[in-house]
Amino acid sequence: MVAEGAGQHLLPATETTDKSGNKILGDIGSFLKKKIKEYFKDKDIAPTLKYIDPSYMVRSVPAAANDKVYCGFLGQYAVHAAMAGKTGLVVAQIQSRYVHMPLELVTWERRRLNIASDLWRAVLESTGQCHLKGMQPAK
Repeated sequence: MVAEGAGQHLLPATETTDKSGNKILGDIGSFLKKKIKEYFKDKDIAPTLKYIDPSYMVRSVPAAANDKVYCGFLGQYAVHAAMAGKTGLVVAQIQSRYVHMPLELVTWERRRLNIASDLWRAVLESTGQCHLKGMQPAK
């Protein structure tokens, strides 16, 4: 797992921006994938390597300090699970403890978000997405 923006000094510089005016960063994930494959190829080992780039799909606002810490712990526990050979689970925080939850338990029943709720309105306002079609209930 690697953070967006990490290792930019290893990549060609770019001055391009997205539609929101944010600088488009170099793809450290692809760079690392290539380097990892090269490393194992030199050792005559065929690794199983998965690369997923969520890119801008999950971006809304800059992460607050507590978000960064929380995500750091989620990542740490996910890596520990993977290194222990565990699969078919997600990392979750329950009552201040990080746990490995089986996917069957997490997907047991479908949960729905009430888009007329105060919580959803607060999410839209804090992320600046109030104007997007389909994000608010029809009037």
